[in-house]
This record gives sequence, C-alpha cells and structure tokens, in this order.
Amino acid sequence: MDFQNPSAPPHAQSGFTGNKHPNRGPRSGVGGLIHEHTRHTSRFTVIGNHLAQHPELSGLAIGLGVRIQSLPPGAQVDIKTLAARFPEGTTRIAAALRELETHGYLRRERARIPGGRIVTRTVSCNQPGSRKDAHEPRGIAPGTKHKKQERRRALPPVPRPACPSPTLLQQATDLLAGLRRHDPRLLLSECDTAHLAPGVAAWLERDVGPTAVRHALTTDLPPEVLRRPAALLAHRLTRQLPPPPPFAPAAPPPVRHPLQTCDVCDRAFRAPHPGRCRDCRTNLPEAA
Repeated sequence: MDFQNPSAPPHAQSGFTGNKHPNRGPRSGVGGLIHEHTRHTSRFTVIGNHLAQHPELSGLAIGLGVRIQSLPPGAQVDIKTLAARFPEGTTRIAAALRELETHGYLRRERARIPGGRIVTRTVSCNQPGSRKDAHEPRGIAPGTKHKKQERRRALPPVPRPACPSPTLLQQATDLLAGLRRHDPRLLLSECDTAHLAPGVAAWLERDVGPTAVRHALTTDLPPEVLRRPAALLAHRLTRQLPPPPPFAPAAPPPVRHPLQTCDVCDRAFRAPHPGRCRDCRTNLPEAA
C-alpha cells in the first residue's frame, strides 16, 4: 500500500523555473523566513551582510548605508538632501550618518577644486577597513583590535566653575540639550553633555547669559558634517572663555538709627539724637 507525504507540495508546485531559486530554510517544518530569489540582471547593488546585519548600527543607519552605496558617484548625500527623501528628519538623519562614520562606512574628505575653493566629499566604503591603516586610531599599531569605546579619542578638557552648584550645572545641561534645536548636528550624547556642562557653567558663572553662551557655541559652524561636535564645543568653551566680571565693591549697609521718643508727642521715631519727630519739627511756629 502506498503512503503519501501530506507535507510535500503537489508536483505542479514543487518546481521553480527560470532564475528563481527557493530557499526553504529548516526542514523541521516550523515557521520562519522563506526566500524566493530572482537573479538580478540590471540595476542592482551588492551589499555585504556586515552592513545589512550589523549588530550595532540602528535600522535607519543601515538603511542610509544601503541607500548611499546604491547611488552613483557625484550624488548629493548631505543631511538636507537625505532628509528631503526620508521622513525621519534632519536630527535623526545626522545621528545615523555619525553612526556610519563611527563604524567606517562613511568618510569625509576636504579637497581643493580648480579655482581654489575647498569642498567636502563623502566617501562611501562598502568594506570598512579594506584600506590599510585607514581607520586605525592614531598612535596605535595597525591591526590591533579595540573595543568600540576605546576607538574614540577623549574629549578635550573644559573650564570648571569656581562654585559648581547643582542649579548652575542643571542650567548648563539644559542649555546643551537645547543646542540641537538650533543645529541638528549638535545632538549630544548624555556622556558628552555631562563632560561639557561644567564648561558652560563656568561661562554662566561669569555673568554671561544663556543667550550669549548659545550664540558663541552655534555661530559660524563649519558647513560640512561635524564628526565630533562635542570636541568642537569643548574647544570653543575653552578658547573663547570670557574674563571674570569686573570687581564691584559691596555697597555699605544702610545706617539704621536708634529709636527715640518725641519730646512733644511721645511718638517713637528713629534719629541719631533725642529731640522732636518730623511732624512736630514741621509744626513749630515760625519765628516772629
């Protein structure tokens, strides 16, 4: 007696013709991903799994990385151009580009073109680290492995306030957190904000208002993508630190005379010597 396998598809459905190559996945029959591949013959880009399945990049960064690698040379990939194409907005686009730069998928280079003008070019790397020593930290032997947090250079030191009160530091932290509203490239991490807050507090302590501090940090920024915005802010906080305000001697306390009793009406009044109150002195008859 013949037995039929109920899980096997009918013969008419079991074959794929042309360029389709099915990948049925596990044989156990459990649910999961099934690929149905059709071979590309034009308009396709080869993307490495190291990008498509990167364990540390965000989904937006992976998507932008794939998008940029698929574009032809000379295409515009600045923040505003990408934000016009995708709905995430300039702040998230800028953060995703920084992720790609951190992991070596993007590199910014400045070049002088005919006529003397300097432009910024974006280099897309489909295999980070393929260029020898291209992404090794300075002073480190080529090929040395580093953890992600060790690859980042420490931020420059910043000024310190003489009296770092919690209220002053909180005001400085709030100011730094609001810089991204003025320029999306100034989106700072919590760690960078904590490092820069004492520097901002030192400015506020010197009678510099929040508006003036914000103007000093956000005016005349470079037009290209800021690779290390926190380092740029630390540099400005240190190099442009204003002097302390001029010394102003404390005003002398007001003189407070003792209480006296009026010789005429017995009313209490303050005066250096006993005598008559103001009303009684005013009401004196004029001398004949």
